[in-house]
Amino acid sequence: MAPSRLVLLRFLERVQERDLARTRRWIADEVRQEAERQRGVQARPPAPEWLLEVGLNRHAPPVFVHVGDCWMAGKRSRAISRDQARGALADGVKACRQCQPDTALGMLD
Repeated sequence: MAPSRLVLLRFLERVQERDLARTRRWIADEVRQEAERQRGVQARPPAPEWLLEVGLNRHAPPVFVHVGDCWMAGKRSRAISRDQARGALADGVKACRQCQPDTALGMLD
């Protein structure tokens, strides 16, 4: 025996309601995740102006001075001030060849 047309229509309405509820939950989750991402971006500390890349152990001398957003700065880099960057370059720490902090600091030979 085939289901009546009315039974099929009621079944389709329930399926559509469940799909609509699921879609609304998905949209709410996406809005919440985007708000969290925006809060994270706003809470992120500013990038340092200058970086000092240190050696492999704590007793090794510094390796390079970098501009704060240099893509070549290694994981062992730490933020330093402008005066510390100038002092490190004056003490013989090499300037990164990619970001050229010596040029940015006006310390060309």
